Amino acid sequence: MLPVTLDRTSSEPLPAQLAGQVRSLVLSGALGAGDRLPSSRALATDLGVSRAVTEQAYDQLTAEGWLEARRGSGTYVATTRTTTTATAPQMTSRPTGVTSRPTGMTSRPTGMTSRPTGVTSRLDTGTPFFDPRLEPGWRRAWREVSVTAPPRGYDDPRGLAELREALAARLGRTRGMDLHPDEIIVTAGTTDGLRALLPELRPGPVAVEDPGYRAAAETALTYGREVVDLPAVETVDDLGDAVAAYVTPAHQHPLGRVMPATDRLALLEAARQADAFVIEDDYDSEFRYDVAPVPAMATLDRGRVAYLGTAAKSVVPTLRLGWLVAPPDLHELVLRRGTITHAGAAWPSQRALLTLLRDGWLDRAVRSARRVYAERAPRVAEAMSPYAGLAGPLAGMYSTWLLSEADALRARDAARAAGFEINLLSSYARTSGLTGLVIGFGGVSDTELDQALTAVTGALGR
Repeated sequence: MLPVTLDRTSSEPLPAQLAGQVRSLVLSGALGAGDRLPSSRALATDLGVSRAVTEQAYDQLTAEGWLEARRGSGTYVATTRTTTTATAPQMTSRPTGVTSRPTGMTSRPTGMTSRPTGVTSRLDTGTPFFDPRLEPGWRRAWREVSVTAPPRGYDDPRGLAELREALAARLGRTRGMDLHPDEIIVTAGTTDGLRALLPELRPGPVAVEDPGYRAAAETALTYGREVVDLPAVETVDDLGDAVAAYVTPAHQHPLGRVMPATDRLALLEAARQADAFVIEDDYDSEFRYDVAPVPAMATLDRGRVAYLGTAAKSVVPTLRLGWLVAPPDLHELVLRRGTITHAGAAWPSQRALLTLLRDGWLDRAVRSARRVYAERAPRVAEAMSPYAGLAGPLAGMYSTWLLSEADALRARDAARAAGFEINLLSSYARTSGLTGLVIGFGGVSDTELDQALTAVTGALGR
């Protein structure tokens, strides 16, 4: 029997309690790699709960990479590391650890272009679904901004105190982070949070996943940092001389992979060995359809991980709001510089988000979008599966499909001719060599999505 105790009086669901305690047993070493766990039926009997409770907990921990199910054998503490599920174009070989960005890669990557004439809709990774039924709550939030007296003088560089309190409560509930409001710094988005961190790091390069978030690499370059490439689908156990590693562990951008638990621990150990920080971009972790959101990597080591969150995917990108939870060694440095430079997010946006949080609007928006994405993702998969390989599990507001660059270009051009813009995977890559399409489905209607898929599959089927 596992040494776990479930509290039926707690507001935390029983499957979440069980998953959290098993996760802690693995982290503490009480359960070691390869240890066999009781069957879900046996554990349910031991704990006096329904089998559904233990099955949900095991499914959650398997999705996070802490456990692995072996057919006909049982459930074990994970010993293997998973990679991308696709078998189409593979990453070019590279030495273990990080590799330098090739000379001359500061220009726009291949495939990145301005919106061409005739394109009316973008199937991108950053435009979320906005439920029109939620418009009254959105308008109410801005009416409250209009009748609320703004602060006199410059804003608190940490952000609006009431908003930080609401964010601390939400991050505790949804991301497993036990925070005091004063540990949160409200930013003007994820990239703004990165801009706040970069000057406070010691001299040295910054590692960014490849393929990865283009704005992160470009921001690091703008701040005079060399960018080195982290393989996005491999274990990283050596950061070389990098002073920070920028990663998207809950939903790798753009491949969609969840960083397995063993890989998270390996990266944290590599950061400790290099005396480096891990910068966690938690951009869309709430949009899982199969299991609960994967806990934030920052919960594993608050002293080593700088956590970046954003309202761009749950509200709208143009709200320009995010939050930073910096390690203690960086927190005061960021605040000191923010005080001198009058950095901070716009007060009206902060006040509006506070109302959206207090009214429960944000929770309703996330639930509504999750339902829409859960319906649209399989439709995209059904259309694309005959022609391309899925790069990661279905989650979030986009999916990535691996195929040759020639096929990707042909499909992209067909979509453009039909009035839709779809991103090439190669535009996110620097040295990985991966090619394909990144198909977003949040910012379009169902009809538009079907029209775009018809254009894409029509080109690929020729």
